[in-house]
Amino acid sequence: MAYPKIIQGGMGVAVSSWKLANAVSRRGQLGVISGTGIGIVMASRLMYGDEGGHVRRALSHFPLRDVAERLIDKYYIEGGLPEGKSYKQPQMWTIKPSQLLLDITVAGNFVEVWLAKEGHNNPVGINLLEKVQLPNLASLYGAMLADVDYVIMGAGIPMQIPGALDNFVTHQASDYRLDVKGAGDESIIYTFDPQTSYPNAAEIVSDLKRPLFLPIVSSVVLALALRKRANGEINGFVIEMPVAGGHNAPPRGNYPINERGEPVYGEKDEVKLAKFRKMELPFWLAGGYGSPEKLQEAIDDGAQGIQVGTAFAFCDESGFDKIVRERVVAQVLEGEAEVVTSSTVSPTGFPFKVVQVPGTLSDSEVYERRNRICDIGYLRHLYKDEKGRIGYRCPAEPVKAYVKKGGTEAETVGRACLCNHLGAAAGLPQIRKDGYHEPVIVTSGDDLPQITRFIPEGQAHYTANDVLDVLLGV
Repeated sequence: MAYPKIIQGGMGVAVSSWKLANAVSRRGQLGVISGTGIGIVMASRLMYGDEGGHVRRALSHFPLRDVAERLIDKYYIEGGLPEGKSYKQPQMWTIKPSQLLLDITVAGNFVEVWLAKEGHNNPVGINLLEKVQLPNLASLYGAMLADVDYVIMGAGIPMQIPGALDNFVTHQASDYRLDVKGAGDESIIYTFDPQTSYPNAAEIVSDLKRPLFLPIVSSVVLALALRKRANGEINGFVIEMPVAGGHNAPPRGNYPINERGEPVYGEKDEVKLAKFRKMELPFWLAGGYGSPEKLQEAIDDGAQGIQVGTAFAFCDESGFDKIVRERVVAQVLEGEAEVVTSSTVSPTGFPFKVVQVPGTLSDSEVYERRNRICDIGYLRHLYKDEKGRIGYRCPAEPVKAYVKKGGTEAETVGRACLCNHLGAAAGLPQIRKDGYHEPVIVTSGDDLPQITRFIPEGQAHYTANDVLDVLLGV
């Protein structure tokens, strides 16, 4: 089959929007939507009035008509929320999610993929995070209902995803073994069964297409483990270097921290591409490959092409809030852009890239001023207490609450609520009753200063087509 040369990175929350993915896919490359938290995003868009009617248009094609009607009745507000009002939050995910939570997750992923595929016949992908385990099965099922072509997944070791994709082809149930601290050798299983949640789905929609699965890896060791132990077929890999934006794999072994608090990568972390070539599976290189020269280098090294995130993150079609995007581009044009790899900010414990933007969470005063709140919960950790009960905690939640649940105060130092702050970066901040707005956090790859190559002379913005034209030498 013909593989794309360029995979557009899957950046959450909603930065890899359907508009961006649609623009990239129309050019014959692989547009990718972010499925992380997209159910909440869909509900929020409805509450903000669904400008352009895009969500409702997509929901009119959702095969489960009763679900679509319920969601519109519950969330859609004609004209949008009144000024100063925040959107309604659905329940947080647990191992026993409500039917409403399943509905917005399945429908939200359907909507985003459907809109990304609208108006052309080229492939579209979805990006999810292994660390955000509980919503993943419902997210995949919703995306498959919209005929998604690729599933790309990182931030962990997604051994269980290929089998889930196989099961959902025929609307069969799929199990997901959860990471639960304190469970020892006991397997804690979450099951999503489409036929239980949506008994008539198989009658309405015949067998679904099985998308290709591309895990994101940082080493050949991980790639070999996935190929050997995954519960289904791996169709290729995205090999990500530590200069990529968002979450990074931590350095291997014991590693030093530099004077800025960043993890230091060494020789052990260098990727051996010769070993990937021997696997005879297609692969794409990511992290610092956003230039035509690096695209050619990747192809010369045996790759199908590259995955590019940062260049697309700040183009006109991205889901970043317009003001945030313009501020970052202005910093780049003024030669003042700076990216720090924080070893503490993410509740996952993975290194996370943070763009230094005054007035955002990278500002220590903004960080210290925010009261700790955990009310979205996608990055909560599961744990088993001394009575054998499953609980949920996040190092970014209030410190006393986290310690009471068995965590340590040291684990909370420097953590931030990425769920809220990334949502705010996409223009969907929560607004508290006292008028407080959730602050923004901005992430990108280390090559942020190089996006100037995509900005047409005399302009302070650029499009996805500008990125593709430069990368492809058009």
